[in-house]
Amino acid sequence: MLSTLEQVFGYPQFRPGQEAAIGAVLAGRSAAAIFPTGSGKSLCYQLPALLLPHLTLVVSPLLALMQDQLAFLKRHGIAAASIDSAQSRDEANDAMARARSGELKILMISVERLKNERFRNFLQQVPISLLVVDEAHCISEWGHNFRPDYLKLPDYQHQFNVPQVLLLTATATPKVIADMQAKFAIAAADVVTTGFYRANLNLLVEPVAGVDKRARLVQWLGARAGQPSIVYVTLQRTAEQIAEHLGRNGIQAEAYHAGLPHEQREVIQRRFMDGRSNCIVATIAFGMGIDKSDIRNVVHFDLPKSIENYSQEIGRAGRDGLSSDCLVLANRDSLNVLENFVYGDTPELAGIRCVLDELKAAAADGQWEFLLGPLADQSNIRQLPLKTLLVQLELRRLIAPRYAYFAEYRFKFLAEPHELLERFEGERRDFVAAIIQTSSRARSWATVDFDGMYKLYRAERSRVVKALDYFQEKGWIELESKQMTEVYSVLEADLDAQVLSMELHDYFTRHEQGEIARIHAMLELFATDRCLGHRLAEYFGDGNAPRQCGHCSVCHGHIARLPEPPALAALVDKNFEVLCGDFIHKHEQHNGSVPSAERLTRFLCGISVPLFTRLKAREIGGYGALEAYPYTEVRQWAQAHL
Repeated sequence: MLSTLEQVFGYPQFRPGQEAAIGAVLAGRSAAAIFPTGSGKSLCYQLPALLLPHLTLVVSPLLALMQDQLAFLKRHGIAAASIDSAQSRDEANDAMARARSGELKILMISVERLKNERFRNFLQQVPISLLVVDEAHCISEWGHNFRPDYLKLPDYQHQFNVPQVLLLTATATPKVIADMQAKFAIAAADVVTTGFYRANLNLLVEPVAGVDKRARLVQWLGARAGQPSIVYVTLQRTAEQIAEHLGRNGIQAEAYHAGLPHEQREVIQRRFMDGRSNCIVATIAFGMGIDKSDIRNVVHFDLPKSIENYSQEIGRAGRDGLSSDCLVLANRDSLNVLENFVYGDTPELAGIRCVLDELKAAAADGQWEFLLGPLADQSNIRQLPLKTLLVQLELRRLIAPRYAYFAEYRFKFLAEPHELLERFEGERRDFVAAIIQTSSRARSWATVDFDGMYKLYRAERSRVVKALDYFQEKGWIELESKQMTEVYSVLEADLDAQVLSMELHDYFTRHEQGEIARIHAMLELFATDRCLGHRLAEYFGDGNAPRQCGHCSVCHGHIARLPEPPALAALVDKNFEVLCGDFIHKHEQHNGSVPSAERLTRFLCGISVPLFTRLKAREIGGYGALEAYPYTEVRQWAQAHL
C-alpha cells in the first residue's frame, strides 16, 4: 500500500481515513468512505484498483467528474477509461476491448449504462474485483439527491458477481449512512468518516435585502479581485444576468449552466481551471468534480437547495488548505422559487393513475414494455419522478425489472455481405446468413428483425446482439441502436388502481413535505445564534467540531436576521381570466378538458411538466406570472376560480 502510494501517486503518507478505507478493501471487505469534499476520496479506489486482480468498475453520476478523474489517472500512468454518452461508438468499443483483454484497471460509467443490454452482455464476460459507487448518498431516499437507478446497484453487484463494493460520498447524514450501509451489507467498522468540519473555511451569512444583493456582490468581489471565485444562483437566466452585471462593473465573469451547449461549458470550465478566468456565475450544474485547489471564494447569491447542497458547494473552496471565504447573501426572496421546484416533482394523482392503468393493461402478457419518454408524456410526469414511481412499484413487489433493450438495431455493411459470410463455416455461417436474410434493408442501413430471427432460426435476441457487437468490433459493420425500451415482469396483476394511486400520491406528498422541511432547516441554520461550523458538522452527525470555530459570522458576533421578502400584491386583486384564459383555451383544444387547479398552479408558477412542452406553454401569456407567490396560495386561488 505505502510503496504504491509513494511510487505511483507521489504522496509520502495517507490523509485521514484513507488508509482505513483502502485497508478494508484490500482485505476483501466492502467499505464506505465518507469524507468532506476535497479530502481525497478518489484515492480510496484508485490505489486498490492497481493491487486488485481484476477490473474496478466505478459508477459516477457526472460526466465532468469522470473526465477530471480520468485526466488524473492518465497523468499517473494508470490504465483507465470511461464509457459515456458524449463518446462515439468506436471510443466505447475501444474501452470495452481494453477491459476484455485485461489491460484496463479502472472503467468509469454512469448508472444508466447498466440498463444497456449490450453493456450488460459485456460485463458478464469480464471479471470485476470491485464496484465503486461515487456520490453514494444518491442511493438513499432520505438523501438530498436521490436517484432511483441507484437503488438497483445492490442487485447489479450480485448479478455480475462483484465480491465487494466501496461507497464514496461527502454529504451523508446519519440516517443516510445507515441506509447505505444496510443496502450493501457493510460492517459498521468499515464505515470510515473523518468529520465534516473544515477549519480553513470561513462561513459567513450576511442578511441582504433582494434589491441590495447585486451592489453587495460587486463590492465584495471587487475587494477580492483576481481571486478564483464561484457565485451560485438558482436559475439559468439569473446566471446570465449576474455575470453581465459583474462585467459592467469591472469584474470579468462567465455564466455557466445546463442550458449552454456542452462544448461551451467545457471551454468555460477549462478557462477557469487554467486560471484564465477567475469568476464563474453558475447554477448547481457547475462544480461537481471540479478539482481546483485554490478557489478562494464561494458566494451563494441565491439560497442553496438544502444544507447538503450548501455543504457540497462550499466544499469546493480552499482545497489547498488555505483560508477561504464562503458567503451567503441571505434573505427569503427566492424561497418560493426554491419550494416551487419541489412541488413540480410531485406527480398529479391522475398521472399516477394513468401509469397504473398502463401496467394493468399489460398484465395479461405477464410483462410490461414501454419507452420512458412517451410514458412520461402520456402521464404528464417528469422523467425523474416517473423513475421514482417505478422503483416504488418494484419495492411493493408489483413489478420486477427484467432488462432494458434498444427497440431498434440498424447496421450498415462496411464489408460486402458475401465477404462476411465467407468468414464463417457450418452452423455459424447459417446463423449469419439468417441475420442478413431477415434484416429489412433500406438504402444503406438494414434493420434487424428479432422476431424473424426467432421464427426462422430459434435464435435468442441476446445471441443476435452479441453477434452484431462482434461484427462491429471487427470493423465489418457499423451498428446503431435506439429507442431504449424498459421491460418489467408483472408480479401482481390484480391491483386496485384507485387505492394504490392514492397511496403513491401520499408517498410523493410526504417526500415533498420532507424536501420543504429541508429548505426550512437550511434557513434555520443560516439564522442560528450558535457557531455555524459547529452547527453544520452536527447536522452530519459529527460531534467533534469545536463549539466555537472563531472564524464564522456568528463567532464574529453577527447573527443573521433574515429580511422578509418584499410584500406581494394580493392575489385576490389578480385577474384570473387575463392570466389563465389563453392557457385554459389551449388545454381544452389539446386535451378536451379544463385543466385541474394543480395544473393551472404549475402553469402560473412556471413549473415545467411534459404536457407544457407539447402545448408550448412558455409562449402562452400568464406562464410563470405568479412564480414569486407561495405555491399553496396560488393553488387555493386557482381552485376558487374554477
